[in-house]
Amino acid sequence: MRTLRFLLQKEFRQIFRDKSILRVIFIMPAVQLLVLPWAADYEVKNINLAVVDNDRSDYAQKLVSKITASGYFKLDRYTASYADALHEIEKNNADIILEIPASFEKNLIKESASTLFMAVNAVNGTKAGLGASYLQTIVRNFNEDIRTKWVQAPRFNTQSQIDVTHSNWFNLHMNYKSFMVPGIIVILVTMVGSFIAAVNIVREKEIGTIEQINVTPIRKYHFILGKLIPFWVLGLVILTTGLTIAYLAYGIIPVGSIFVIYVFAAVYLLAVLGLGLLVSTFCNTQQQAMLSAFFLMMIFVMLSGLYTSITSMPVWAQWVTKFNPVTYFIEVMRSIVLKGSTFADISKNLLIVFGFAVVLNTWAVLSYRKRA
Repeated sequence: MRTLRFLLQKEFRQIFRDKSILRVIFIMPAVQLLVLPWAADYEVKNINLAVVDNDRSDYAQKLVSKITASGYFKLDRYTASYADALHEIEKNNADIILEIPASFEKNLIKESASTLFMAVNAVNGTKAGLGASYLQTIVRNFNEDIRTKWVQAPRFNTQSQIDVTHSNWFNLHMNYKSFMVPGIIVILVTMVGSFIAAVNIVREKEIGTIEQINVTPIRKYHFILGKLIPFWVLGLVILTTGLTIAYLAYGIIPVGSIFVIYVFAAVYLLAVLGLGLLVSTFCNTQQQAMLSAFFLMMIFVMLSGLYTSITSMPVWAQWVTKFNPVTYFIEVMRSIVLKGSTFADISKNLLIVFGFAVVLNTWAVLSYRKRA
């Protein structure tokens, strides 16, 4: 224990002596948590709309007014020429074209039915899909409003309508920040645990101190624990910083126990620290370690469920996510923060992440011994 204590003192002094590491550890999480939740917004607004109105009727005017009043659409061009509207899309001035036929109001009154044509600029698939969905919803609501007025008039003999009410569980106001911030905290903890730990260990090789350590009577497990424990502590500090910023900046208070979050994070950090140690055993320079860690982080982030639902991914990608430790921590963080999950609810994820920790650290130790 005395040897380990001296190693820990050495590591902490080395970490706090390096100003660049301090900036990455303390400033980067604060900046990212204050900026990313505002940029990673699932809502699509300011959709530019070009309307081709061949009818010029009252109902057509009311439909256009309802669309622009929704707050999601901006009227870019109001014309009677489809070619003119298509030219707007080609110039990227419009995202969607809505064409109203010449007999729109006439068919709606006489036959109780009419058609609309919608052309979507699908270069940006997300904006196109959500924009088309918003527009269809507005048109559907417009149709229901008209039919309701006709029934009250009365205009037609129709059956009574069914009213549907709904409630949002766990995220009452559908606040995307409550959904995104816990996931971003997980990514920050992962970066400290894997990326910075790997670079720090490789730095010993680069400056030659690893050779001095290898000829000392320090045991392998002393050296590994001396490298892992400081970043394990710093990972928990990053978690505390993230939860504090989430409360102060966004008013996010975990519904569940914070103790459960810390227990899971402690086990999770063992897994990602093992990954960082594993990366360091295969790299000889900090540049190699940074590129390797960056490559892994990109895969972890994109296949973690942070931005897209895992169930929406292809089957092969869903299988890959099962081998991604970040996936389990994001799921647990969101469950505890929003749902109030307990140890019983996250026990499966906890065991899986513990398995990751055992496998990765064992692999890293064996690889390190071969290269020591």
